[in-house]
Amino acid sequence: MILEIAAITVKPGNEKDFVDAHVTAFAANAPVAEMLSVRVTQGVETPTNFVLLVEWTDLAAHERYRETEDWARWRAAIAPHVAGPAAVQHVEVVA
Repeated sequence: MILEIAAITVKPGNEKDFVDAHVTAFAANAPVAEMLSVRVTQGVETPTNFVLLVEWTDLAAHERYRETEDWARWRAAIAPHVAGPAAVQHVEVVA
């Protein structure tokens, strides 16, 4: 299992619109068997900071997903609310 961690900074005042855009666009996506779970978290002290956490069966599954129309539509939906590129990393559970 691979955990994708994407740190996303949202434009001030766009926090609710970002969440709404994510929920709406993601709900319209076709199910992806290799995507095991998805969560979006929001900073308490800094509410413009969000972290997207996605569990994948493997890194290749995430790479394939990023080439789909579903990913492109999701990205286009959140783009107006995002302040810059997300910082993305992939980690494995080791203990």
